[in-house]
Amino acid sequence: MSIELYKDSEHVCLMFNDLIDSSESEAVQANQFLIVTDGVGAVIDPAGQMTYNALIVAMGKFFPFKNLRYIFASHQDPDIVASLNRWLFSTEATLYVSSLWSRFVPHFCTGGRTEGRIAAIPDQGLRVPLGNTNIFAVPAHFLHAEGNFQFYDERSKILFSGDMGASLVHHDEVLIPIRTKAEFAANLKNMEGFHKRYMVSNKACRLWARMVRGMDVEMMVPQHGRYFAGREAVSAFLDWIENLECGIDLFTQDNYRFPPPV
Repeated sequence: MSIELYKDSEHVCLMFNDLIDSSESEAVQANQFLIVTDGVGAVIDPAGQMTYNALIVAMGKFFPFKNLRYIFASHQDPDIVASLNRWLFSTEATLYVSSLWSRFVPHFCTGGRTEGRIAAIPDQGLRVPLGNTNIFAVPAHFLHAEGNFQFYDERSKILFSGDMGASLVHHDEVLIPIRTKAEFAANLKNMEGFHKRYMVSNKACRLWARMVRGMDVEMMVPQHGRYFAGREAVSAFLDWIENLECGIDLFTQDNYRFPPPV
């Protein structure tokens, strides 16, 4: 199913939430995103082999996939971009990924497939023109990958936030956006454990939250689970994450011990 996150006369942002049946698959639920504007298109975090065929079919209802211009990858994980070989074969798209991972993601591909097709994003991020808007690669390093980016569409004011804000839920629950502080609080049980382990430290979370507070964000849409629709929900998440102890904040010597004999 496609979820229409934003639409005007020239610009549409779509989320696909159920291309993996999380009730039948061992794989984690993952959202994929399509932006079509002024006749050109981009996908964000297209995922792996399990979603490729279904995503191509779903995209065809909105945009000829052969005309895809960009693939944006927040980081290098398999649930982000393991299908890269097939995308580079079937389209002329350029992949944008952190410079830290630009020489690692070719391992998903056959020899020579990535030549001239990967744009390395510098640590400070960059602006990528797309039709009548701009997509900004926004630094989110160590949240959770060492080289990590989120993508901000300035026209829709949507921040596609990757693993930040993720919740581990069935794909049907993704249809229900988080709009209020109360709804955010009710969803915390699906988020807290993930963020405590996958985010590296409170320092990184605080620096990121401070950056996002200075942005014009109407909606924050993570790669897993439910999305945050409206400033109240986004603000509630920022208030929580900037105070969360996580990652190495929680580790002690007990987490670094040689395993006992069986």
